[in-house]
Amino acid sequence: MSSHTKFSLLIFFGCGIGGLFRYWISNIAYLILGRSFPFGTLIVNVSGSFLAGLLLTLVLERYDGAGPQLRAFLLIGFLGGYTTFSSFSVETVALIETGKWLSACMNIFLSTTLCVSVAWLGIVLGRILWT
Repeated sequence: MSSHTKFSLLIFFGCGIGGLFRYWISNIAYLILGRSFPFGTLIVNVSGSFLAGLLLTLVLERYDGAGPQLRAFLLIGFLGGYTTFSSFSVETVALIETGKWLSACMNIFLSTTLCVSVAWLGIVLGRILWT
């Protein structure tokens, strides 16, 4: 089996697992918090951004031999299937179209601020854990 095929399979399986986690976590959030605000998408985007920062640091900066395989599976596959920024965009437009401007602005502010902040936190934590 070629390395291209191996990487494609790692990405394929990682994406499927990430998609399942996205589905499960979003639905749990909506069960607990309701659907008046896109909490499920926000939680997935924030946790996905944190994991991206943490895993990027651990995989790319720490593992020499397994780095490319772990990167394909975790960062491209799992997080590619898990994060939902396209859903964030569509849900924000829906809030605007229904006149919920405050919710739309809050979603934009919280998603961007929290996601960038926890990505940075994940990078810092990843570096601390490995030193």
